[in-house]
Amino acid sequence: MGSYAAVDLGASSGRVMLAQLSEDRLTLHEAHRFANRPVRVAGTLYWDILGLYREILDGLRSAGGADSIGIDSWAVDYGLLDSSGALIGNPVHYRDSRTDGVMERVVGQIGADTLYDVGGLQFLPFNTVYQLVASAPPPRARTLLMIPDLLTYWLTGETGAEVTNASTTGLYDVRAGEWAYPLIERLGLSRRLFTPLRRPGTTAGTLRPEVAAETGLPSSLPVTAVGSHDTASAVFAVPASDDRFGYVSCGTWSLAGVELTAPVLTAESRRSGFTNEVGVDGTIRYLRNIMGLWLLQESLRTWGAEESLPSLLAAAADAPPFAALVDPGDQEFLAPGDMPARIAAHCERTGQRPPADRAATVRCIIESLAIGHRAAIREAARLSGRAVDVVHVVGGGARNALLCRLTADACGLPVVAGPVEATAIGNALVQARAHGFTGDPRDLVRRTQDLTVYRPSGDDAAWDRAASRIGLS
Repeated sequence: MGSYAAVDLGASSGRVMLAQLSEDRLTLHEAHRFANRPVRVAGTLYWDILGLYREILDGLRSAGGADSIGIDSWAVDYGLLDSSGALIGNPVHYRDSRTDGVMERVVGQIGADTLYDVGGLQFLPFNTVYQLVASAPPPRARTLLMIPDLLTYWLTGETGAEVTNASTTGLYDVRAGEWAYPLIERLGLSRRLFTPLRRPGTTAGTLRPEVAAETGLPSSLPVTAVGSHDTASAVFAVPASDDRFGYVSCGTWSLAGVELTAPVLTAESRRSGFTNEVGVDGTIRYLRNIMGLWLLQESLRTWGAEESLPSLLAAAADAPPFAALVDPGDQEFLAPGDMPARIAAHCERTGQRPPADRAATVRCIIESLAIGHRAAIREAARLSGRAVDVVHVVGGGARNALLCRLTADACGLPVVAGPVEATAIGNALVQARAHGFTGDPRDLVRRTQDLTVYRPSGDDAAWDRAASRIGLS
């Protein structure tokens, strides 16, 4: 049986999980969990990347013996290194306002058709390409590393760009499977910033001597490239039995779509807001980014009510349906701040009565997310030609029974919820396969993890009417 340390960084928390894995067994032990708190300095929102690195070292020390380490995180954000390998400034958070208006400027310069034909990405203002245009790398910058690649560099001293995260930059050619150098140069960026690509399952390096000494791990321990975009690892762990499935990787974000063998780069796909991101084994995660449980997390933070979520969800389950709805993909909900006030303002602006209380606000959020999931899954199936018989909800949202039940009702399809720790499991599975595991990863997940099935029981016509109210029919 192999042991694999899965470092999984989410937008609000991180964890180091130790997976024990064989052909018929997969168990997870949480070695260390920690908060991921961004820091605002002089008006700019930064990641506390050094704090996260410290927590990773603590987690690896607690995890003890492992056969390999793998790192995944959120997408689009990056660090810059100078010629000595030193970090130039703290990585900026994708929710920072520095990209306001930049996407429109780049689209005007390059053209939406060209950008989509090259990168295949949904037009989101925080994509890496717009961050780099908003804040041009200084002349001393020599290397750009996405967040998991930066952390891997600090562990191993080796640079590289894992492909699932590279594909979220807007500077990766999704057809050719390589950096889009003509686009990079057209934007005035230097080719030298972009390091050679790595594929999941390859060895990124072994631990630096000082890292080995600090963690108590051997310097020969390999760090294995995994699906370093957390959604790529999560989708790899979807417990599907065939390819007729949709998925919702649900946490701070909901990423909802289907798994394909080739990108969909049509004009209709572009207009419909779909992204083509690379998955493990060269698959395409054809999906739409939806604001996700961020809406609920920010509401709870505003209320100071994080501990009362179970009672709020129970009250929301009994609240009147479809009283107020919002489009969960609307960019007005992107920035941190008073989410309930923004939801109320959105309702007033769209001719709806704002939610009357906290339970009604939670009901609005959960129903709106369910409609967002439905719209994304149905459109992805139509545009790709992929039939969908079941929807898999993985990640933290799989714990939310009300969300899973309403997603099943909205989609008119069974929802299989779980595993909650799909990202860490997918991370560990890629490592295990690189070190001799020969089984079917998804079959192993089905046989070993707790899954809950929700059957649709809603009124399809009522969901149709609700979806049409927010333009998601």
